[in-house]
Amino acid sequence: MYLLLLLTAVIVLDALRMRTRIGKIATLEPSDAAPAGFRVFAASGVTVADATLRAAAAYARDHGIHVLDLIPRDLSAIRAMSLAQLVDPAKYRVDRFGPGRTAGHALVVADSVVERARATAPADDVGLVKLAARLKYYGKADLAIAPAEHARRQDLARRYDILYTVLGPSTPLALGILVVMWAVIGLGLWLAPLYGLIALGAWQLQPILALAFTSVHARDMVPLAIVRAPVELYLFVRTIFGRRGASTDAAARRADYDELIAGGLERFYEPRRDTCPVCESRDLALHMRHGDLFQHKPGVFELDRCRACRHVFQNPRLSIAGLDFYYKDFYDGLGESGMELIFGFGAQPYLDRARMVRAAAADAPRRWLDVGAGHGHFCIAARDELPTTHFDGLDLSESIDEAKRRGWIDTAYRGLFPELAPQLAGRYDAVSMSHYLEHTLDPRAELEAAHTALADHGCLMIEVPDPEFALGKLLRRYWLPWFQPQHLHFLSVANLDRLLRERGFTPVEWHRGQAHQRVDFFFASWLFLDRLAPPRRLPWRWRGAFAGAWRTVVWTMGAPLIVAAIFVDNLIGPLFSRGRVSNTYRVVATKGVSS
Repeated sequence: MYLLLLLTAVIVLDALRMRTRIGKIATLEPSDAAPAGFRVFAASGVTVADATLRAAAAYARDHGIHVLDLIPRDLSAIRAMSLAQLVDPAKYRVDRFGPGRTAGHALVVADSVVERARATAPADDVGLVKLAARLKYYGKADLAIAPAEHARRQDLARRYDILYTVLGPSTPLALGILVVMWAVIGLGLWLAPLYGLIALGAWQLQPILALAFTSVHARDMVPLAIVRAPVELYLFVRTIFGRRGASTDAAARRADYDELIAGGLERFYEPRRDTCPVCESRDLALHMRHGDLFQHKPGVFELDRCRACRHVFQNPRLSIAGLDFYYKDFYDGLGESGMELIFGFGAQPYLDRARMVRAAAADAPRRWLDVGAGHGHFCIAARDELPTTHFDGLDLSESIDEAKRRGWIDTAYRGLFPELAPQLAGRYDAVSMSHYLEHTLDPRAELEAAHTALADHGCLMIEVPDPEFALGKLLRRYWLPWFQPQHLHFLSVANLDRLLRERGFTPVEWHRGQAHQRVDFFFASWLFLDRLAPPRRLPWRWRGAFAGAWRTVVWTMGAPLIVAAIFVDNLIGPLFSRGRVSNTYRVVATKGVSS
């Protein structure tokens, strides 16, 4: 009974939230101004009226918008509700991290963004959704209702691909939660009919509560409120069994991976070492052994622990060929959209790092180098805290070039930091390494490179996982920061302090609880479910049709576990955030005067 009442309250509050958000969306007003400086990218079969384009261009110019999504006034109720669940327009206009969203009709884009993003016309509905997601990173985005436009029917065969573009790896979870909600209502109708009917009625009438008398005039609103259950069930089945372009992308890479794997996995590892890379002790013990829980690529990886200094490190370590193989399609290619969602989850951690350096530095840094910058999320966030600082980024992958095109960094360096450091000698007042040092082959060389790149009295900020955190021992292989095979070194506070001092740095500030990230049980449950039922079609691990059904069952049944894990993380998180232990720690160290 109480669960049904809670579900009813959630459904009603969600409808009111959607209604509030729709009310924040502007409606385009007629304009006679020429739409110069803007281009239209429309869905297949859509032709945007000239009057709409003029109105959209005028609105964009007046409000400094670079990417404007056009919402037909008669958008279907389900699509309108889905958009409102995803987008809070007020936050959307100022959020630079979140991906762009679209109603699936058309985008009006500034020429400058088209040029920098190298945007081309989308081939289908999925292409338009992907284009909207990407273009928002290049400028200010907004949505507007276009009264003169009429929505066209969406291709349901590609609905799963559209959902995956929007939700990334959390798509199975979202579908699973939907099934769990239906199951709760169904059991309620059987066990507690009155409360079950109340919950069902709230869900059936949700479209009217969310959309009635708003600026979206969904023609199917009332019919949907009457027959929502069969309509939603039909959409769910079409989604689950629809055509999946992600599988096509994976199939295109399959031959490449078959060739890489056929060459044998031995070349992906260096020879095993018999001494600790920090203290050179020979007293080593096996700490953990497991496979790739993230991409499910073949291979077994071992972490050794030094009994003398307690350093944990991968042994045998991945070779350059191994790094190439296991990083492939993780941060780019097949995995790029998922990583964008993770790195763009929120700006607060980035701001905390910038403030920590600002507090330790005598003056605001004039030039800052972010090492392992990726797409430049830290740099664009830190500009709010340090508007006069010149932010440069360094990374080994092509993501750093993308960061430059977005305008998120001022200068891009692509390559290995120890090799590039001599040409950067003494140039920077601050260098940051956030969740970077654990990925490197030799942390000592990276710290030496930072010492070279920094000016006298410059600040080095490092953030890494803490291998001594209690939950890391409890959760074992399912603790996210073990992150095999990508994390090669796990430096304790004592060991990092030692390495910094040996290389001419003086640690001046440590953050333990302040750096804690409330994700331990969430990712543990996620990795557990993903290990039980990995994606069906990966180019390095192709599975039969039954695997797809099994994955649907596992993620549906596992949805409550994910929800419970999020609750636990947020329940115990404050204990760590205010304490002296955490899953992550930061340090700011200053460079002494060069002799």
